Amino acid sequence: MSLNTQLIRSLQAPARPVWEEPPNKAGLTAKSGFLLLCCLGVLGPLWIVIVTSLSPKPVIDRVGGLVVIPQGITFVNYTELLSGGQVSRAIMVSVGVTLFGTLFSMTVSVLAAYGLSRPGSLGHRFFLMTMMATMFFGAGLIPTYLLVQTLGLTDTYLSLVLPSAVSVFNILVLRAFFMGISPELTESARIDGASDLRILLTIIMPLSRAVLAVISLFYAVGYWSAWFNASIYLSDQEMMPLQNVLIQLVQKNTEAPTGLQQAVRTGQLSSLGLQMAVMVLALIPVAVASPFVQRHFKKGMLTGAIKG
Repeated sequence: MSLNTQLIRSLQAPARPVWEEPPNKAGLTAKSGFLLLCCLGVLGPLWIVIVTSLSPKPVIDRVGGLVVIPQGITFVNYTELLSGGQVSRAIMVSVGVTLFGTLFSMTVSVLAAYGLSRPGSLGHRFFLMTMMATMFFGAGLIPTYLLVQTLGLTDTYLSLVLPSAVSVFNILVLRAFFMGISPELTESARIDGASDLRILLTIIMPLSRAVLAVISLFYAVGYWSAWFNASIYLSDQEMMPLQNVLIQLVQKNTEAPTGLQQAVRTGQLSSLGLQMAVMVLALIPVAVASPFVQRHFKKGMLTGAIKG
């Protein structure tokens, strides 16, 4: 074997595994078809819900249920729902609980994660092990309800926030991210006389925007979609959030909130159209917020998980 042949072989790239080879046309077609089916499986039901909520009552009655192809558009369901009454009040309750709950949960989670990310902090390992134990062992529904009742939180909006205010998983993700930040930055700030609170606010949090955005979205979606706490801690229907009103409309076969029952009975509105309109109203905040956080999602979750 000549010297030139050996040199050429040594310069050749090693053979790649089959799964690393570029896909052929058949593979690309199969992948495209599979992704198209996934998109249709997600967007199809959403399309039907939106079209039904915008369809007039005669169209819904004529097709006998959900509308797939638009045959006229009307916003009467939305205008009636937002004109006042139980649904409008429920939307305000959900928005208030989501904003306050997300702010409170993020404050507690960031402070706890920053304290646990400092190895020399007082009781670091004890508190970390105690919090992790709650991920595997829970007190149960009855002790939790008795605790909420003893604290006097029943029939208050705090019962929608405090029982689920902190997620240990989110704290661990934040802690892992904070530990991945270069310690030289915090040590130099400490030498300059900065306190722990100032280090957190001026150094740690600006460098953690990606993971903070992701965790905030987790908390916000959790509060917006929550319904169980309200169903067991609240007895006043006027305090119910939007998700519980949606349950009353769909699962319990309630025709409509009190203010709209007359319009449904007289044939002015469709009960199914109102149900679909409430579903759309419940989906809008998540659909609007997700694209703004999507660019941080991969970076925040992967960095927080790997650097721990």
